[in-house]
Amino acid sequence: MGQVPSGWAILPLGRITRSKCDGPFGSGLKSEHYTDQGVRVVRLQNIRSGYFDDADAAFINEEYYRTSLAGHDVQAGDLLIAGLGDERNTVGRCCVAPPEVEPAIVKADCFRFRIDLRRALPKFVAAQLTAGSAFDAGRMSSGSTRSRIPLSVMATRPVALPPPTEQRVIVEFLVRETSKIDALVAEQERLMALLKEKQASILYQSLTAGIDANVSARPSDLTHPDKIPAHWEALPLTRVVRQFVDYRGATPTKVESGVPLVTATQIKEGRIDHSLDPAFITEVEYASRMTRGFPEVGDVLLTTEAPLGEVAQIGDSSVAPGQRMILMKVEPSKIRSEYLYLHFRSSFGQKELWTRASGSTASGIRSDRLRASVVLVPPLKEQDRIIEFIRDEMAQFLGVDAEVRKQIAILKERRAALIFAAVTGKIDVRKLAPVVQAAA
Repeated sequence: MGQVPSGWAILPLGRITRSKCDGPFGSGLKSEHYTDQGVRVVRLQNIRSGYFDDADAAFINEEYYRTSLAGHDVQAGDLLIAGLGDERNTVGRCCVAPPEVEPAIVKADCFRFRIDLRRALPKFVAAQLTAGSAFDAGRMSSGSTRSRIPLSVMATRPVALPPPTEQRVIVEFLVRETSKIDALVAEQERLMALLKEKQASILYQSLTAGIDANVSARPSDLTHPDKIPAHWEALPLTRVVRQFVDYRGATPTKVESGVPLVTATQIKEGRIDHSLDPAFITEVEYASRMTRGFPEVGDVLLTTEAPLGEVAQIGDSSVAPGQRMILMKVEPSKIRSEYLYLHFRSSFGQKELWTRASGSTASGIRSDRLRASVVLVPPLKEQDRIIEFIRDEMAQFLGVDAEVRKQIAILKERRAALIFAAVTGKIDVRKLAPVVQAAA
């Protein structure tokens, strides 16, 4: 943190905490404990740098919580910290639990600190621990491929604290100033959304009508689209996939290193991002688990629940697909692997999944319904042309997409720099927020 103002106290996190806990490890949570609704499970992917990500929700039944896990509870305003991470999914990232998270518990490698409000404001502590180099996780963590920090060590993290009234001034100053930057980021993100809409339109048009505007059409016997090229086939998925490999069953045992385990939460935006939920299994378990079907480069991997409909192609065969997903090996005389991948990336392919899904809060699709979902299949040579066309069209977006992402990154860097300067006393926000100070 460098130097801090002389009036600030430097205390370990544990000294300003009323209580703390980590999540149940190992056999504490099993697949049978999870439900569609109930007590929220706070996982690593929910704890982001400075905010709680509510996009990926998981729940356990209330009875198991009351009888076995009550000591791992989370309340609104608690400080949540990730005790595990890697280069991108940084260990030590933290946020404040929002009101809507209750009732909840923390899962393994997630920590909950209940701050003593007489000493510190949770939002101030979270901002300081999140800010840039305010915490060197590498000095407190261990592990080769992933960094892990025990709860007891996490409690020694130093926190520099001004008086509570000044903490409040800093927090309100940051809320006001970061909201301006957030508005600019939102504008860039809206542009990103427009680009994605255009890309989605290209996918839908190409995969339901083809790229030849003069081709004759026939009724599709589908709700939408109502017409397809006359020489195309509308086939159930089982006609174009020679092997479905379902990895549901026993929960894999995760280890520190070994064969990368592909989890459902790692599949985002059409690719596998191992950093989102890094996990590994042993070579021995890999050999036994993959007897149902070893993944090969090009195979299509689809999540079947929590979340439903995320898709990717296998780029490295030395991975182990986990639960809640199905691996598809195509029938090469009928369809290209990349064409099937694009089908599931399209709104038509997604509609085929979601209209066949079941479940109240966490939708999933049964294997038989997945196999019956419809794929619009042109001849192989035409598939090749469509694939090439989509590649070329998508390439046009790369420059714009890269520039927008660059602008977003710059704005976020400025935001982080402002927070760091404020919560470490590099700038005196009392001079910049006289109205707020008076009110405090």
